[in-house]
Amino acid sequence: MVQRTVLALTLALASALPLRAQYPAQDSTYKKFFVGSTLFMLANLVPDNNPPEMLYLNLGYRMTGQDVISVELKTWKYGWPIGIPYGKSFEADGQGFPGSVREYGISLNYQRFFRKTLFAQVDVMPAFQRFLNDDGGKIDDGFQIFNTYSVGYHVKLFKDRVFVQPSVAITHRPYQSRMPESFKQVDDRWPRFFYGQPGLHFGYNF
Repeated sequence: MVQRTVLALTLALASALPLRAQYPAQDSTYKKFFVGSTLFMLANLVPDNNPPEMLYLNLGYRMTGQDVISVELKTWKYGWPIGIPYGKSFEADGQGFPGSVREYGISLNYQRFFRKTLFAQVDVMPAFQRFLNDDGGKIDDGFQIFNTYSVGYHVKLFKDRVFVQPSVAITHRPYQSRMPESFKQVDDRWPRFFYGQPGLHFGYNF
């Protein structure tokens, strides 16, 4: 509840702020393209019971000093429903799937800057799913639409060659195809929204 309130206040603050481009309109020298990823791929190196096995590539274009579009190529694996909130049930024993889900997605993103460094972003990702048993064998295929609504902060480094973007988000699954029944029984216990998803992206401008 606290995370939901903080995120709602942040969104309200962003919408109330006067618009100011990340780069002034008269400045045409900034780098319009960038390539990036997420520092959360470091979680691949942490031994635990839910390794993400994540790969993530972001390709972006600055249409203006205030408007940015990008495409993200993603794949990762998870063993618990995405809607489990932080708390005692989060990645807890007995709350996971009877196996795991491997996803492959292409995300289309729009980013809008406020006051140079603060931004709001919407990501829409169609994702193909592969349901796996505990031994890694395929059970079935699926498909979902996975959206992310985030606010964050843009930090320029090394004369704007490199940037880092910490953020917080709400994730939402507006569509999920039919799951294997054993997975569906677990997933149906939880909402299709998740509040307070952290983000830590980085990129290189060119």
